[in-house]
Formats: sequence, structure tokens, C-alpha cells
Amino acid sequence: MEKIKIIPLGGVRENGKNLYVVESNDDLFVLDCGLMYPEEELFGIDAVIPDFSYLEENRSKIAGVFLTHGHEDAIGALPYFLEKFDVPVFGSELTVALAKLFAKQTGMGIEFDDYHIIDEHTEIDFNDTIVKFFNTTHTIPDSMGIAIKTGEGTIVYTGNFKFDQSAKAMYRTDLSQIAEIGKEGVLALLSDSAEAESTIENVSDLKVAEEVLETFQNANSRIIVAAVGSNILRIQQVFDAAVKSNKKIFISGKNVEEIVGTALRLEKLILPDESLIVPIEQINKFSDDQIVVLETGAPGEPIKALMKMATGSHSQVNVKEGDLVYIATSPSTAMEVIVAEAENLIYRVGGTVKQITDNLKASGHATPNDLQLMINLLKPTYFVPVQGEYRTMAAHAELANQVGIPFKNIFILGNGDVLAYDKDRMHATGQVIAGNTLIDGVGIGDIGNIVLRDRRLLSEDGIFVAVVTIDRKNKKIASGPQIVTRGFVYVKESVELIEETSGIVKDVVEDNLQNKKFDWGSLKQDIRDALGKHLFQKTRRRPIILPVIMEVSANKKRRR
Repeated sequence: MEKIKIIPLGGVRENGKNLYVVESNDDLFVLDCGLMYPEEELFGIDAVIPDFSYLEENRSKIAGVFLTHGHEDAIGALPYFLEKFDVPVFGSELTVALAKLFAKQTGMGIEFDDYHIIDEHTEIDFNDTIVKFFNTTHTIPDSMGIAIKTGEGTIVYTGNFKFDQSAKAMYRTDLSQIAEIGKEGVLALLSDSAEAESTIENVSDLKVAEEVLETFQNANSRIIVAAVGSNILRIQQVFDAAVKSNKKIFISGKNVEEIVGTALRLEKLILPDESLIVPIEQINKFSDDQIVVLETGAPGEPIKALMKMATGSHSQVNVKEGDLVYIATSPSTAMEVIVAEAENLIYRVGGTVKQITDNLKASGHATPNDLQLMINLLKPTYFVPVQGEYRTMAAHAELANQVGIPFKNIFILGNGDVLAYDKDRMHATGQVIAGNTLIDGVGIGDIGNIVLRDRRLLSEDGIFVAVVTIDRKNKKIASGPQIVTRGFVYVKESVELIEETSGIVKDVVEDNLQNKKFDWGSLKQDIRDALGKHLFQKTRRRPIILPVIMEVSANKKRRR
């Protein structure tokens, strides 16, 4: 009997950061390697990636990385993974091209070229474990599901998917191939849960294209479209609608130009008219009713760019009276407040806002009927909902039970939980390390809870700096105290408070100088304690207090 384990290192009970490990005997298969963009409480953090500790402990067993599609939640952590591991990476043509582009954009200078392009006909044999792929429908071409065939049955990972009977060839699901995998026997299904709670089913992308075209044809002003850069399907719909309504596309942002350029080069994005895209520097040469500005970026970035446009601070184009801002993406729940703020700013400068979700349910993730169809096609013995918050995974578990999978065969896992198959049954069996690694600029994992706490305090109550120069030999203050604040109080209106704190620092320093057992650490802590207590009593705020103590002597000044 084969030893089989399923371990999510990211992607469960959260949105993004997908990374699932399937172990079959002595081979370890990494399914996706994605990142997650941080919520607001992670001040200054650029991205969150999985903790690779378990993979480092088992690096000799890694057979490869298998990617489902070219979005950041599936490929975003790959550059950081490839800094640590030299293993082959498998993905479709567009997925591999975007993975290389993403690695280049991080500026990490990774020298890696062990990429392998696969398609729905590819089968790879790893010591009697066979990895196959099947086409799925998502908002980007070349999206694939992964099937790992073991001696105990096949383990299927859907990646992000939905079903759409009107999907074009590059986006079409191969239902017969999925059904064939189901006939061969599926031991466990790991399936996308992002929209399992939805009470509204997705409309076809044909209907979405009609909605975009109608919006363009009815607009007699400039149109500013906000869309996620890697949503190639939506960009294609914008291109097609612009041509049919006699408008030109002006692309805002360098990164999306690279993504669009890559998709065009591989013919995964079709340009209906060679003259469609015009450099944004030439925007003033066209009348407003001819202009479509395409503003894209990572999830959340287009909305923030709209806020800049509405406040006149965008580097390329700003919203003006009469503009129609078309939000052609489905914002996450976490973005709803920011979207509302952006709408308010746009209306204040005379623009109007329309969201594609006003009339349609247009998600790239399967809604309940699609989720149950996938289960019915594959007929798994065990079911593992992935890719979603706990509530959506729980809703997906309920959907699975409705089509015949008993709850005892359904596992709602947390990151790091180990699901093992032995003695003819699947069961939870312990945990491995599976935390978050925070990316801040070029720093990888060097930001921890203490730094985040300090950033939060700085954002809430600011910083209070007390600078003093002492003459320890003569036991006196040479100069100061000088008080500097940022983000705490307006100094010109708080003269009395500043004078009081200056006196407190002076008293604490003089007391410490008279102490025969003078200690620099004790001096700084005494200043923090005394100032912290006084400032809280006076302001009910707790700023970060930073004592800067310098020492002078006959020949030099030393800073402590």
C-alpha cells in the first residue's frame, strides 16, 4: 500500500497563498505556489507567502512544482521558492511565461530555467505516480486542473475554475476528460471554494461581453476601466467592445503592458485592430467619446489608482467631469469600503461610476451548481474544500454532502494539517509548520510581530523623541532635553505639554546621573516609563517613545 499525504501549506481558511503538497511514497508534489496580498493591518507589507519550512526539511523528495494558472494566487510565491529550491516547474504556456515575468518584476535576479510547458495531453511518470492535466475555465487562458494518479486512486486539484458552456476555445473546460478521470477512480478531490456561499449563479462570459459592449456604446464621454491586470478574459472583452464602439485603448501602468504584451505575443490575447492601442501620451489628440483608459494592476490596485485619479494625484490621467468610471472587476469583501470611498471621490469631481457587478454575477470561481457538477463528474471518495475562508469551505462541504459524500469523508483543513491515507481510510494525523512569510521590499521574512506592532502604534499614536546630551564625568546635562514628535500632537498648539515632558526628562536624567551605578539601559527605560505615564494621563494616547542619549567628553561626543 502506498503512503499518501495531503498537506495544505497555504490557501485554506484564507483568500490566496495557494500551496498544496501531495506526497506519494517518496515523492512530494507541490501544487501551485501563490501569494496573498495583505489586509490593511499589515502595515507596509507588500505580500504574504507560505512558510517553506516543511519543504526545506523534505527538499530531496520534491518531484516538482505544478502550476494551475497564471494569477498571483497560484504563481506569486514562485520567485521566492526558486531562491531556495532547484526543482522543475510545470505549467501551461501562458502560465510559465507569466511566472517568468513575475520573477523578473520582483527584481530578485533569479537564474532558473528548468520550466516545462504542459498541456491537457501531457502525462508525466514519477516512479509509478502519474501526473496529468485537464483544461478548466477561468478568467485567464491555459488554466489547468491537476490529477495525480497513485496506486490507491487519483488525487485531483481543480485550481480556480468555473463551468461556462459558451466559453471560447482558449477558456473551454474539457468535460469528457474530467469525466474520464472520474471513471478511473478519484481518491480525493481538492476543489475551489471561493464562491461556495454564493446565492446567485455566474452568468456566461458571453453575457458579460454583451454588458461591456452595451456600456461602451451608451457612453458619450471618456471611459476609465478598472480591471485586474491578469484577468486576460476581461481585457479581451474590453478590447472587443472598444473596437465595436469605435474607441481607442490607452493603457495606464507599466506592469499591465508587460502582461498584455506577453499574452499578445503568445496569441492568448487577440488584438482585433492593430491601431486599437494608443500610447497614453497621445490621449489629448482624441475626443472624449473615443477614449477608453484601461487602469489595471494586482487585486485592489486598480481601485486605489482610481482614488488617485479622483484626487488629481495620478501620474498619467485624472478623472474629470463627465467621465464614466467602469469597475470591471469583482472586488473582494475586504475591498468594499475602499470601493465606496473611491466612488465618493469620483462623484465629487463630476464623474459617474458603474460596476460590472451591478447587473451580473461575473466571478472567475465556480458557484454552487458548478461545484456540485465537478463533484458529480469526478465522484471522489474523499473531499477537501480549499481556496477560501472557513465559511466558504464549510458551505462547500455542505454542497458535497448534498450530492452524496458523507461528512465523515469530508475534511475542512487548516494550513499545516496533515491528511494521511493508510489502512484503506483517510484521516487527519498531526500538523507541520505552515505560517506566513512577510515580504517587505527586498526583505523576505525579516518582518515579525514586533515590527508590525510598532508600525501599528506609529500609525495610531505617532512617535515621541526626547534628545539629551549628558556630561557623565561632571554628572550634568550638557544640552537639552529637545523634544521632537511626529504624528502625535501639533507642537505649536501643545507648548505646555512639551515643556512638561521636557522637565520630566530632565528630572529623570539628573536622578540617574547621581546614581553611582549608572546604567544606560536603565536611564532609557526610566525615561520611557515616566513619559509614557504622563503622556497617557494628558492625552490618552500611547506614542512610541524613543530616548536619544548622547555623551560628551573633552574629545568626542557619543550617542546612545
